[in-house]
Amino acid sequence: MASMSAILPPPALRWLLAIGWQGSIVGLSFVAGTIVQGLITLNNPTYEPQQWHGTLLVIAAVAIAIAVNVFLAKTLPIAEIPILILHVFGLFAIIIPLLVMSPKNDARTALLTVTNSGGWQTTGTSFMVGLLTMLSSMMGFDCAVHMSEEVKNASEVLPKAILWGVGLNAILGYLCVFTLCFTMTDIPKLLDSKTGFPFLELFYDVTKSNAGTSVMAAIVIITLIMAVVSEVATASRQIWAFSRDDGLPFSKFLRRVRPGWNIPLNALWVSFGFGIIIALINLGSSVALNAIVSLTISALLSSYIVSIGCMLSKRLRREPLPHSRFSLGKWGMAMNVIALAFLIPFFIFCFFPTGRPVDRETMNWNVAMFGGITIFATVYYIAGGKEVYRPPVLIQNREL
Repeated sequence: MASMSAILPPPALRWLLAIGWQGSIVGLSFVAGTIVQGLITLNNPTYEPQQWHGTLLVIAAVAIAIAVNVFLAKTLPIAEIPILILHVFGLFAIIIPLLVMSPKNDARTALLTVTNSGGWQTTGTSFMVGLLTMLSSMMGFDCAVHMSEEVKNASEVLPKAILWGVGLNAILGYLCVFTLCFTMTDIPKLLDSKTGFPFLELFYDVTKSNAGTSVMAAIVIITLIMAVVSEVATASRQIWAFSRDDGLPFSKFLRRVRPGWNIPLNALWVSFGFGIIIALINLGSSVALNAIVSLTISALLSSYIVSIGCMLSKRLRREPLPHSRFSLGKWGMAMNVIALAFLIPFFIFCFFPTGRPVDRETMNWNVAMFGGITIFATVYYIAGGKEVYRPPVLIQNREL
């Protein structure tokens, strides 16, 4: 991965990534926490969900992830083996009861019926906007890249790990999607669930059991929390790497690694603080929280587009690429073009509101967050950041 340092994104984009990854921590924690609230609602009909309940659950999820990263850092790779097993076999523990016990849609209804519920004039626009939710599940496969300096033979191991992760989850994802398409026979009822989550209502309708629904949902919650653990590891390394290059305020403090810990402890505490602050925003406005969380998608997409675009530019100009132990060979340019053709439309649509008509509550404020951080980072760089910021390629060349 160090060979990619010659074409890393500019400082403004690294600011977006640093904050975007912090938002992703809260985003996943928010989903896990609110699923717990949904289960409480299911099991206790007298329970009345409050925003501060969800906020505390979010903070609890972030705290668990931070604790794992701080105190179990050395054993984390081993601990993730049973989580992988739960991830794979847990999916089958969910879809098998759904396929066996649920009434089914016919193939035409499941696979060919399209419903435009977003108020958009065309089904195509509604389709693209609707895909953004599923797109978020495809983000973050590059988490491992940000751990590259802690991995042996990273330039060869990490690309293979990403390919295995994408391939395995693509298969599991299609199994899950097809199962839901055939088993969601009463969509209005699912959307009107008192739990706030249609899939919890589906689990209950199929099992007719609070206990069964809770067990199936627990699989989802555990995997989400472990995903938060990975997000924390990534976000903290993102801060540490950027501060190592003197790209952030207080970089000297942020990049410090305390003797005996061998982890960026200060960056982890900053991630914890950011997580709490962002979670507390939910007490005042869930719209503001969603705006910060949604920044993750636009920030990651922009980083993919810039990095792949630089690769494609060098290929088109027939300039030599940095040496790499892993290469797509003659398929490299074709893969770059296909990737950009996939990413650019989604980058545009990630700023669209989820439906119409648009008001203050339904507006997608991601564009304001993206633009505001870009402007701030650019001003910070021009005002003084450029005097101290050291691009990774400069450090690499100096070491060589």
